[in-house]
Amino acid sequence: MMANEANVVGSPSDQRLVDFTQERKHLLRLSYRMLGSISEAEDVVQDAWLRWERVEEEVQTPTAYLTRIVTRLCLDRMKSARARREIYVGPWLPEPLVEPLDAQEAVADDVTVTLMVALERLSPLERTAFLLHDVFDVALTEVAVVLDRDPAAVRQLASRARKHVQDARPRYRVGPEEAERIARAFFAASRDGDVTSLSALLARDVEIHSDGGGKVLAFREVIRGLERALRLFVHAQRKAAAAPTLLRTANIDGLPGFVSLDPNGILQTTALGIRDGKIFAIYIVKNPDKLAHLDV
Repeated sequence: MMANEANVVGSPSDQRLVDFTQERKHLLRLSYRMLGSISEAEDVVQDAWLRWERVEEEVQTPTAYLTRIVTRLCLDRMKSARARREIYVGPWLPEPLVEPLDAQEAVADDVTVTLMVALERLSPLERTAFLLHDVFDVALTEVAVVLDRDPAAVRQLASRARKHVQDARPRYRVGPEEAERIARAFFAASRDGDVTSLSALLARDVEIHSDGGGKVLAFREVIRGLERALRLFVHAQRKAAAAPTLLRTANIDGLPGFVSLDPNGILQTTALGIRDGKIFAIYIVKNPDKLAHLDV
């Protein structure tokens, strides 16, 4: 986590510090949405602070200026990130952003893990144009300045991105009480290998994405279809020497889910994509490198 900004500059009354502190949460969420990594997002925001601290001219709109700095730093990192993901072991999922089920920030930016996975198929410029314009409501002219493109080209980038990810955007929000109910019901049914309950909860085209990063045991491919999913949960329940442990329910990248320990005591997060009252996607992150930020 970034060091206390007041200690960095030594003057809490410094207007530049005040401006940065006010924007820090927004900058972190933007960086995370672009990179899919909380640790990298924090590094980017730290770098942005160092650059912001050295700016000599007067800045009329700190929000736009800082957004520009952070976006360009993220674009630089996205090139190497894409190269790393080409050799990633098994399905790649973003580091889980775990918040309370009623977190207002998660509702505000309307980005779920389903959408973040879809964003991985876009080019860095398409992803940036879409996030800035469609998610963070940055004016098209300002996005053009950030990307050093003319507005017409940026409009085309955002439009192309929008078409690619439109099916991944949430169609409706699950309220906190329903989210709690579904998360606990799924945990119990999967723990017990309860075929009847699982069949009632899961959509016929359900997908299971499991990210172990080659560090812990996880599925090397996406599991698709209700029948395969049911066999998997029944087999896992019969094979397990102990039952998994539910630590807490949570909002995980905008989706209902939970933090738990698997039968081997390995920490994991599980996010549930809901459509028409059924779970159509299950996103399990077990890679310990992606869970180091969690307060267990």
